[in-house]
Amino acid sequence: MHYQYLNGENWQNIWIIGDLHGCRRQLDALLLENGFDKQADLLISVGDLIDRGPDSPGCLALLDAPWFRCVRGNHEEMALHALQCHDPRNWIMNGGDWFYKLTGERLIAARHALRRLEDLPLVLHLQLADRTVVVAHADYPAERYAWEQPLDWHKVVWNRERITRLQTGDAGKIEGADAFYFGHTPLQHPLASGNLHYIDTGAVFGNRLTLVQLQ
Repeated sequence: MHYQYLNGENWQNIWIIGDLHGCRRQLDALLLENGFDKQADLLISVGDLIDRGPDSPGCLALLDAPWFRCVRGNHEEMALHALQCHDPRNWIMNGGDWFYKLTGERLIAARHALRRLEDLPLVLHLQLADRTVVVAHADYPAERYAWEQPLDWHKVVWNRERITRLQTGDAGKIEGADAFYFGHTPLQHPLASGNLHYIDTGAVFGNRLTLVQLQ
């Protein structure tokens, strides 16, 4: 599944969170601080739930939560490749070693959870009352958004060309939607340019997690 459609009418408040990388405790504290209601609200993740941080299994458990949605990040891609191709080298080099330290029930649970990463969309379309919000991990590699438009899917989870241009002063905008939210590139502070928003603020490197309310 490349695209997933969400209708904002189904939730009271909708929030989006930057790259988690195993930082489940910080997420739970932030949700509590902001009065997140698991019965009525929705949390959307820009991907990279796992690796590098202290609690990848805890972040994977979010996939079971009815109040949570997520797009696939490059760390999810690396995990899937490691398990499907029996070649874990790249994943381990990038923080996937936590998985190979698990034993018993925790290993079985993590293996089941990781299989579910295949079902995550690469692009999430959120329809709010007055605007369309598009979420992808690294980029939406086109000049205009269109529902179910074919893309270079590798660039969707890995590309840094657009944010590199923004950081050197190029103004940014993608036509066809009101706002785009991405993670992938750790920043000191959220970066916004035109209708583009980058919200990975490197929580796993000792910085803050970024949580943004969309509705």
